[in-house]
Amino acid sequence: MPFINRFSRIDYTMTLSDTVKIENNRRISPDEALYLLAHADLLTLADLAGRVRNRLHPEPVVTFVSDRNINYTNACVSGCRFCAFFRPPEHPEAYVLDNDILRQKIEETLALGGTQILLQGGMNPNLTFDDYLDMLRFIKANFPIHIHGFSPPEIVFIAEQNNMAVDAVLRDFIDAGLGSIPGGGAEILCDDIRSRIAPNKCNADKWLGVMRTAHELGLRTTATMMFGHIESPHHVIEHLNKIRSLQDETGGFTAFIPWTFQPANTRIDLKPASAAAYLKVLAVSRIFLDNVDNIQASWVTQGEKIAQLALAFGANDFGSTMIEENVVAAAGVRFRLPQSEIVRLIEDAGYTACQRDCFYQPVKRVA
Repeated sequence: MPFINRFSRIDYTMTLSDTVKIENNRRISPDEALYLLAHADLLTLADLAGRVRNRLHPEPVVTFVSDRNINYTNACVSGCRFCAFFRPPEHPEAYVLDNDILRQKIEETLALGGTQILLQGGMNPNLTFDDYLDMLRFIKANFPIHIHGFSPPEIVFIAEQNNMAVDAVLRDFIDAGLGSIPGGGAEILCDDIRSRIAPNKCNADKWLGVMRTAHELGLRTTATMMFGHIESPHHVIEHLNKIRSLQDETGGFTAFIPWTFQPANTRIDLKPASAAAYLKVLAVSRIFLDNVDNIQASWVTQGEKIAQLALAFGANDFGSTMIEENVVAAAGVRFRLPQSEIVRLIEDAGYTACQRDCFYQPVKRVA
């Protein structure tokens, strides 16, 4: 049953001084989360989110992963208004990476201590199903690296292009080497928003359906949210509620990663969301998603100082070293952090840094 999003019609059981539910490890409702997002001050949210973070992760450890974002193609027919990276398939700047370039990128990743690649691209109608299988098989046959690949909109597009069911696509991808699925393409999981910013992309139910099917097949996935564009606060909470509900059902999400929309070079003309807005949503995400173990800070959109501050607002993971990142960079945001700097930022915030794998298992603690 959808929650009510008009404050005048809600008899709230939570006030800013009544935090008994959170302190006693009791689940808050969507309406209570909406109240916190709209009315709680930053320090209150930091305190509440910190309580949840410390309950789930009592050791003072912050994790990160060493990997590379490989965009195997930028050709895309989705035409999302928020994307500065894509090119139409026949555009002179459209590309598909060949095996030689893949080899070079993956060898460099391994040499730098990387344990996985994030493999994502556009909805490219010129690629066949065998092209995807061949790419996966080439990587798995030649490199000892985990493939975290293909967001739900890509999976839906591939299935529809090839008249296949989603579960059949995923089974074949798993057989070819796919190890997990990123949560990209979620944006806001409300179709009234999706229809305005990404009308050619799969709807919210299809996004969730891919994740449900992946979890049923044994694939772990992440979940994401891109906010700070045309959504309202109740859309943010509706998105979180859909993630929490599916996690109750499947338990397949390893982490949640919220980040702010970067408007430069896109077709949505507005000012970027503030750091305070980011920290508020991050904290409410940590409080509300009581069944998702990990919350990731987004240094790639927020920069190092706000990402470091996010550790006081519920985040327990610093994300990826991002040896390569193209999508956010296309929007004019070019933060870069080597592993040594990520470690320093974590330690300066009072935590121990620990490199992890895709499943949040420790690879090594960094002294």
